[in-house]
Amino acid sequence: MTSLKLSRKLALEEAIYTPDGAGGFSESWSELGVLWADVRAGTGREKAGANLTLATVPYRITVRGAPEGAPSRPKPDQRFREGDRIYRIIAVSDRYPDQRYLICFAKEEVAA
Repeated sequence: MTSLKLSRKLALEEAIYTPDGAGGFSESWSELGVLWADVRAGTGREKAGANLTLATVPYRITVRGAPEGAPSRPKPDQRFREGDRIYRIIAVSDRYPDQRYLICFAKEEVAA
């Protein structure tokens, strides 16, 4: 088992949906706070589309644990931001039974 290094500063963000008056909505993102994380990349893949290629890389992002319902506890459909990089959170689980750390399974998607 490799040791954790919570050395990356990530902003935790949540989507805000605002009605646009025409039956739809606009999406913006609100920062909930900053978390220090250990970020590990998985194996990436490429998917070709009609006009662009989408590169997807899975990540395991480990952060300190937080109680259920706390705003500092990441959850699916939120995201981490690191500068221009966006990591969309897919799932979250406890790393250890004592809940000291959380593992966030995330994806970074980049149009190439």
